[in-house]
Amino acid sequence: MSTTSLTSTTPAPAPIGVINAGRTTATAARVLRQLRNDPRTIALMILVPCLMLILLRYVFDGSPRTFDNIGASLLGIFPLITMFLVTSIATLRERTSGTLERLLAMPLGKADLIAGYALAFGTLAIVQSALATGLALWVLGLDVTGSPWLLLLVALLDALLGTALGLFVSAFAASEFQAVQFMPAVIFPQLLLCGLFTARSNMHPVLEAISDVLPMSYAVDGMNQVLRHTDMTATFVRDVLIVAGCALLVLALGAATLRRRTE
Repeated sequence: MSTTSLTSTTPAPAPIGVINAGRTTATAARVLRQLRNDPRTIALMILVPCLMLILLRYVFDGSPRTFDNIGASLLGIFPLITMFLVTSIATLRERTSGTLERLLAMPLGKADLIAGYALAFGTLAIVQSALATGLALWVLGLDVTGSPWLLLLVALLDALLGTALGLFVSAFAASEFQAVQFMPAVIFPQLLLCGLFTARSNMHPVLEAISDVLPMSYAVDGMNQVLRHTDMTATFVRDVLIVAGCALLVLALGAATLRRRTE
């Protein structure tokens, strides 16, 4: 009798790969409530990209065209880096504190958990991208030929890609220090090869081939398309689809590598 009673009260795990909207939004709401009580993390996500853009603008105060040339690219790179750093550390903190284990012991699927975290950080990514884009265009005078909405779209996708990468690498770190150590391995090579410092066509053929498979390269290319063209080009559509596809792929890998340690 006791065995039957225990079995009937044990929550059944959610099917793997199936996302439940209620569980996902509940997870996202819980993460946002926690972040609300962490002003330093919010400041890092929301304010640091804006402060970096302001600093960059006045570094090139005597050469505004230089700011125009690289400002659009960095408008996508800064959110990607900050969202990667914050997401990886915040997720790892939940893992090491045992929160993830307790959540996964409930009828909450791995896909629900990853989607909930992505939704929560994605909401902050929208705020971050909107503030940084508005600051760059209407306060710092960034001159772009294309639509500001397309610039915002790429910045948002870059921030979501950083969120996805942060969720993914958090599965392989055992401490917050190790999570930070992933930045040189995951972010810095993309930063060097994305075309920010020199055109990718000018690189060694091997490095150019490597840059062709790195998502940040297409983030920078997308920003440059908005910078130089009045209309949406086929190359811009390709870049946006690749960045979005990479974000979804990395989120799926994050769900697949999420370990249910209580089993």
